[in-house]
Amino acid sequence: MRKKTFAATAALLAAASLTLTACGSGTDGDKPPATVVSEDTSQQAATVLDKPFEKPDLVLTDTRGEKYDLREQTAGSPTLIYFGYTHCPDVCPLTMNNIAVAKKQLPKAEQDKLRVVFVTTDPERDTPAALGKWLKGIDSQIVGLTGDFATIQAGARTLGISIEPPTKDKDGKVVSTHGTQVVAFSPKTDAGYVLYGEDATVDDYTEDLPELIKGENP
Repeated sequence: MRKKTFAATAALLAAASLTLTACGSGTDGDKPPATVVSEDTSQQAATVLDKPFEKPDLVLTDTRGEKYDLREQTAGSPTLIYFGYTHCPDVCPLTMNNIAVAKKQLPKAEQDKLRVVFVTTDPERDTPAALGKWLKGIDSQIVGLTGDFATIQAGARTLGISIEPPTKDKDGKVVSTHGTQVVAFSPKTDAGYVLYGEDATVDDYTEDLPELIKGENP
C-alpha cells in the first residue's frame, strides 16, 4: 500500500492545497486531477493524517427524502465520505465502484458496519430519486445525500475539499468541478484521519478497509 504519514501542519496545508477536477468537461475545461500536494506523494494512494479532520456538521436529505444528520447517523461507525455527482462520466463512478467492489470482499458483518457516504456537488439535478437510482446500480448500502449547495460546499471545505457551483462548458454541458478525495473517518474518534486520492485502486481499498473498520491506521 502506498501511503505516508504527515506532520500535523503539513497535513493541513496539503489538504488546503487540493486541486480540483472538472468531471465531464471538454478539453478546454479540464483541470489537473486532484491530489494531495506535498513532498514525495505524487504516487501516494493514501495519506494518513497526523492531525485528523473533524467530521462535517451536515444535515442533508437522503435518497428516501428524509433528513440525514451526518454526525448523528455515522457516529461510532467507520465512514468513507466522497463529494461528487451522478452525471460525472469518469472519476466519480470509478471511485464509488472501486469502493463497492472492495467492500463486497469483506465479511458480511464488516460490510454492515461500514458507512459509505456520497454527497452530491450537483444538487439541482441530483434529487433524492436520481441519487437513489444511480447508487442502486453501484451498492444499495451507499448513503446518497443532497441539499442546499452552499451547505454542501461549506461542509466539504471543512475537509479541505473545494467544490464549485456547476457551470456549462462550451458545448452547453453541465460540469461540476470538485475535489476528488475520499476521506476515511475512524469509528473510535469519528475523526477523518486518512485521505485517498483518485488513483486509489480496488486493491488499495481491499487492503485498507479491514483496518479502517477497526479504526486502525492502514
